[in-house]
Amino acid sequence: MDLPAHIQERWQAIDWAKVQEKVADYGPVLQVIKDTWDKETLAEISQGNLFVADDVLNDIIAKNIRPGSPARALRLQSRDNGQLSIAIDTVKFGQVELSGEIREFVHDGDKSYLVYQVRQRNLPNKGLMSWAFSRISLAMAQRMVGSFQLTEDLPMEIRHNTVRIDYSKALADSAWGKNTFHGQRLQDIVIIEKATPREGGIMFQTKLNLSDRVKKDLQALLH
Repeated sequence: MDLPAHIQERWQAIDWAKVQEKVADYGPVLQVIKDTWDKETLAEISQGNLFVADDVLNDIIAKNIRPGSPARALRLQSRDNGQLSIAIDTVKFGQVELSGEIREFVHDGDKSYLVYQVRQRNLPNKGLMSWAFSRISLAMAQRMVGSFQLTEDLPMEIRHNTVRIDYSKALADSAWGKNTFHGQRLQDIVIIEKATPREGGIMFQTKLNLSDRVKKDLQALLH
């Protein structure tokens, strides 16, 4: 069937090489998006609250601990009273148990950090050493058991019993930091203002930093 002349002109005017190139450009970012989100997750983020289970967070942590790290493993356990327990398997001293609350959890563009206030410290089955460990500051305790640092990409600062972890570099170096969608970095799409431990996971207070048009395009891509 012959197309009308004006449609044929428009069809012939399309630079198909550029179209194919654009599709190829979106390939990596689409894979990152689909590997991370589904429509339900995007809806939760846009509504302002995203619950992430401890098991999911622990899997992510485990995959990012590099060989040779001062800590061999780290596991989180969220409580309904807002407390977050952390068990760290250190190379130097074995198991270290911490309990406290998240004072700040922020992600907004290039600003990404966590502030954790430690309330209790324990060295299981270490007798007198455990007693001493529980009564000194975390900053002093780190001298006893060695660094809690998981990776160089997550700089950790400990002052008295407050831990501040800056994860901006790790995020910038990740697929989320290196890919864009409609000209916007993936790491800029979601804003996190707060994180509150609940039983079995953490509730993140979120905002979706997208125009309605781009949001619809993103929803259309998700399974």
